[in-house]
Amino acid sequence: MLDIRPSRLSQMRQPRKTIQPLRKIRVADKNNPSPIIRQETKNSLRIIPLGGQEEVGRNMTLFEYGQDIIILDMGLQFPEEDMPGIDYIIPNISYLKGKEKRIRGVILSHGHLDHIGAAPILLRNLGYPTIIGRDMTLAMVKKKLEDFEKGSAQNLKTIRVKAITDKIRLGSFEIEFFDVEHSIMDAVGVIIKTPDGTVIHPGDWTMEKSVNGKSLVTYQHLSRLPSPRILMLESLGAIVKNPNRTTEEEMYFNLEKLISETTGKIIIGTFSSQIKRIGHILEYAEKIGKKVALDGYSMKMNVEIAKELGYIKMHKDTLVPIANIHNYPENKIIVICTGAQGEGNAVLSRIITDNHRFIKIKKNDTVIFSSSVIPGNERTVQRLKDNLYRKCDNVIHDDIMDVHISGHCSAVDIQEMLRQVRPDFFLPVYANHYMLKEAEKLATRIGFRKENIFVLDNGHVLEVRAGKANVLPKKVDTSYVMVDGLGVGDVGQVVLRDRQVLSEDGMFVITVILDSKTKNVVGNIQITSRGFIYVKDNFDLVNETKLQVKKAIKDTTSKKTSPEKKFIENAIREVVGLFLFQKTERRPMVLPVIIEV
Repeated sequence: MLDIRPSRLSQMRQPRKTIQPLRKIRVADKNNPSPIIRQETKNSLRIIPLGGQEEVGRNMTLFEYGQDIIILDMGLQFPEEDMPGIDYIIPNISYLKGKEKRIRGVILSHGHLDHIGAAPILLRNLGYPTIIGRDMTLAMVKKKLEDFEKGSAQNLKTIRVKAITDKIRLGSFEIEFFDVEHSIMDAVGVIIKTPDGTVIHPGDWTMEKSVNGKSLVTYQHLSRLPSPRILMLESLGAIVKNPNRTTEEEMYFNLEKLISETTGKIIIGTFSSQIKRIGHILEYAEKIGKKVALDGYSMKMNVEIAKELGYIKMHKDTLVPIANIHNYPENKIIVICTGAQGEGNAVLSRIITDNHRFIKIKKNDTVIFSSSVIPGNERTVQRLKDNLYRKCDNVIHDDIMDVHISGHCSAVDIQEMLRQVRPDFFLPVYANHYMLKEAEKLATRIGFRKENIFVLDNGHVLEVRAGKANVLPKKVDTSYVMVDGLGVGDVGQVVLRDRQVLSEDGMFVITVILDSKTKNVVGNIQITSRGFIYVKDNFDLVNETKLQVKKAIKDTTSKKTSPEKKFIENAIREVVGLFLFQKTERRPMVLPVIIEV
C-alpha cells in the first residue's frame, strides 16, 4: 500500500492535541452474523459537495476527517443561456482557504471535463496537492495544465493507479478502487475507508451489458466492505426508463455498416473524450482501406495522448492531415471532428456555414452524430441538424439508428446497483436536483428507507459518526466562480446582469459637454446606440432624447448649486431610461458621459 502521511504532504507535524482517546463501538453489518468492531474517536467523517448536486457539471466533493481532507474530482460546468460571455464555471473553494496544508490528495475518477476541467485553476490555487488517477486521466490533466499556463505541469505531484487492486493511504483515509464502465478510458470507481464509514463512489458509470444481456461489470463485492457503507451514486439517468438499451457491440456494428456502405465522405461528430470509440473507427477504417482525418484541437490532443499510452494502435498512414483529404477519393475519407453540440466556432458549425478551409459538404456525404445531447443544448443541436439536412441527404443520429450509447446509468441500473451494494446510506449525486429526487424514489421503491437517503444541495455538510448520518445546519459557500478568458471570479452577478441587459436591449450612450462654471450644455449632445436602434433611421427619437437630456440637466442644476457630475449623470440615466421605455417599451443600458470644460 502506498502511504502518504499528513506530515509528508503538509511539511508539519500534527499537534498532539488532535490525537483522541479511542473506544470500541459496534456497528451493524447486514453481511456478517456479528457486528464489526470499530474504533471511535471524537472525529467524524464529513462529506461536503462543492458542486454537482444542483447541475450537470462542476463535480467536486470534499471528504474531511479530523485534520485530513481529500478531494474527489475538480470539474467545470458549461455556462447557461443567461451567462453571456462566460467560458465556464468552476467550484468555489473558499471553504479550503487556510486549509491547504490539510489536503492529503485529489482523486480524479476520469478525464471528462465535468470532472477535471477546473483542475488547472484549482490545483494552482491550492498549492498543487498530490493528484491520484489512472494514466489517461493524469495525462489529460497534465495537458490541460500546460494549455492553461505553460510550464505549470512541472508542479504536478502524481500517484499513478497502476492496478485496480492498488491501495493508497492519505492521512486518515485508506483509498481503494474498483472497475466501472463509462464512455472514456481509464475511468475508475473509488472506495474511501475511514474509522466512521466507507464511501463507495463509482464516479460516472453505467451497467454495460453484452448482446446476450450479461453484465460486463458487477458490484456485489462492494457489499462486503465495512459498514456503514455510504453509496454516492451518479444519478443522471434516473429518468431514463428504457431497460433495453443498445449494447456497445450493436453500436459498433451500425457504425461499421455505415462506414463501409456510404458513397461519399463520412463526417462523424462526437466527443473528443470518446477515445475507445474513435480508436475502433480508426482500426476499422484501416481494415477496409480508408483514411481518417481528425479535426478539432481537443480531438487531436486526446488521440495523441491515447497513442502515446498505447491505447490506440494503428498504422501511421491511416491518419492523414485534414489539409490533405483532397488527395484521396471522397469515398475513402472519414473525418472525425468536434462540434456535435452546435458550438459556434466548432468544426461542424464551420462546415455547415461553409467557413471550413478544407471540408465542403455535398449531398451524397454522410454525417453521423455519435454523441448524446448535453442537457441545455437541445435547441442548439436541433438548429445544427436542421442546417445539415439542408446540405446533406444522409444525416444519421440516434433517432434514426443506434450510433451512440450513453456512458451513464439508467433507472434500472440505479436500482440494480443498490441491490448489489446494499449500502447503509444512499446519496444520489452529479445531476440536477429533480434527477436526484427521482433517484430517491427509485431507491424507496425497492425497499430502501427514506431516512437513510440524503439528497444534498451544493454546500451541505453530511456528518457520519458512530453509524449515524445527519446534515449539519450550516452550509458551505458554493456560489458561482465564473471564468471569462484569463479572468477567474472577476465576473460577478452585477457584471453578468449588465451583459444580460446589453444582450437583450443594447446600449445607449449620451455624451454631453458642460461648462464647468455655468453647467450649461456646450455644443451638440452626441448619441451613440449599439444594439438598440439605428440612429440614422430614428432622427425623431434621437432629437426628442436630446431635449430630455437638456431638461434633466436644467432640473438638476436648478435644484442644487454646482451639483457633482455623478449627480447629473444619474439624473440623465433615470430620465432618459424612463423616456425610452415609454417610447419603445425597451430598456437599453443608458450610459451618460459628462465632460466638463
